[in-house]
Amino acid sequence: MNSNLVQKQSWVSKAFNLPALQKSRLHWVDYLKGIAIVLVVYRHSLLGIEGSGEYIPPYLEQANLVFYSFRMPLFFMLSGIFASLSLRKRTVKQYIENKFETLLYPYFIWVIIQITLQIISSGFTNSNRGLIDYTYIFYQPRNLDQFWYLPALFNAAVVYILIKKYVTQRWWLLLLIALGFYFLSPYMQSVSMISDWMEFYIFFAVGDTISQLFFHERVQIFFKNPFTLLVAIPFFILAQTFYLNHDMYYLTTVTMRAEFLVIAFTGCFTMLAFSFMLQRLNVMSWLRILGYHSLYIYVMHVMIAAFTRTLMVHVFDIHNVYIILISCITAGCVVSIIIYNLFIYNNFAWFLFTYKKNIKRVRNPLQKNNVTSPQTVITTG
Repeated sequence: MNSNLVQKQSWVSKAFNLPALQKSRLHWVDYLKGIAIVLVVYRHSLLGIEGSGEYIPPYLEQANLVFYSFRMPLFFMLSGIFASLSLRKRTVKQYIENKFETLLYPYFIWVIIQITLQIISSGFTNSNRGLIDYTYIFYQPRNLDQFWYLPALFNAAVVYILIKKYVTQRWWLLLLIALGFYFLSPYMQSVSMISDWMEFYIFFAVGDTISQLFFHERVQIFFKNPFTLLVAIPFFILAQTFYLNHDMYYLTTVTMRAEFLVIAFTGCFTMLAFSFMLQRLNVMSWLRILGYHSLYIYVMHVMIAAFTRTLMVHVFDIHNVYIILISCITAGCVVSIIIYNLFIYNNFAWFLFTYKKNIKRVRNPLQKNNVTSPQTVITTG
């Protein structure tokens, strides 16, 4: 093989951590996380474009609402599915420490970085940040763009595990408690550090509950069956049509919150079936790459999308919303992955993602003679 081609393949392999996809992983998990993170980047890119004064076609706004109905519930439910499996390998203390390392630590590091950059660049972007925003880190993460999710997932996971360990292990009682948190969450909205985990706790609890059955062979076969997705799609369309026609973005009544649960779980089920179909067909592998790096895309994409949007609008005078949106989504995903792998390459800046220097080397199958590549992967599982 031409040496230049080998070097090019090796660079791409390192930049996107392709050897990680050779590992024994559940492909549907990476597909599912990849789908969810693309929808997250879509939302924040669209909001940024709208905030800059560009006209947004109504159907792009409606698509954002559709994605909103199941996007974050997917992340919480997926985390819940693996909660019990994680506890089998760890004590409760070790589980909480692991969640702190993989969720709260990146939250504190990257939210400070983003707020600081937004304050510095306030004259060039549509961000309106001040020193007061640093205080929101501890009690009002909803005011800090995308970052609310990380403490919400940490809190939901810790509360759930503590209740399951020390209060009750009855699945129906755990779900009843979760429903209580869900319907009480609006009363805590003045402190989103509390209300956020209460609102999405139900999806984590359901994820753990179905995990007892989810990995059985019959259930796996059920989701891999193309007929499952075909049956799910009409229900998904029906649920989303109801959602869009009833202005349910703000859940102001108990009835609306109950209806939203049905809509969200319908979306989650459909996306699960879709992910299994992608795994069965072995297509769109780039989604797996995005899913594998979803946490790092999550913490960096808003900054990268904002820079991309500012560059296109103010430097290149591009105002086509479709070009800007596609560029922001692409840059938000791709550049985040490259930055992450660059920062952990040869332990360059591992401390931006974890406080434990827990690095292991992976073999790069593209290198000549199968020599071990210096590409590194931070082990957070």
